[in-house]
Amino acid sequence: MFTGIIETLGVVKELTMEGGNLHLNIRTPLANQLKIDQSVAHNGVCLTVVSVAEEDYTVTAIDETLQKTSLGFLKVGDMVNLERAMILGSRLDGHIVQGHVDQTGICTGVDEKDGSWIFSFEYDASLGNPTIEKGSITIDGTSLTVVRSGTNSFSVAIIPYTHEHTRFNSYTVGSIVNLEFDVIGKYVAKLMSRS
Repeated sequence: MFTGIIETLGVVKELTMEGGNLHLNIRTPLANQLKIDQSVAHNGVCLTVVSVAEEDYTVTAIDETLQKTSLGFLKVGDMVNLERAMILGSRLDGHIVQGHVDQTGICTGVDEKDGSWIFSFEYDASLGNPTIEKGSITIDGTSLTVVRSGTNSFSVAIIPYTHEHTRFNSYTVGSIVNLEFDVIGKYVAKLMSRS
């Protein structure tokens, strides 16, 4: 379980395919605080640490993960949003994030607004994932509030701190992102579709 509050950025140091699996070696100041079998969200995707060194660690994404997320598009040198699993009993500063990406979306607009930014995204609505205004959405692991919601699109507002300390400062029109929709909203939508 995660909160969607990004702790730090990591750099993709190495990518290795082995059968249908992709091993990602990530360099980050967090590496020396990690241990094998620990869960870490990478652009919102929960992956298990399989090896650790002083400055880097390795996780593995299976084919299913690569098919449903943007991890397969990563290149050596790319930055990734990182968050370790939440500690039970701590403040939940973002919202409930499972680290289970529902689908990808595409950035359709980046507009600066007097020191903040509005980012717009589109996604495949046929998969049944809803957004609502003032509801929660997780983009590449970052917990955000929807400011505008459409049938297959939504927008979020980004403060300068988030812009500076996450991957949002690298997004352009056409960037592919991981989306995790609000878990409560998904359950409500599923129940409503059955009645």
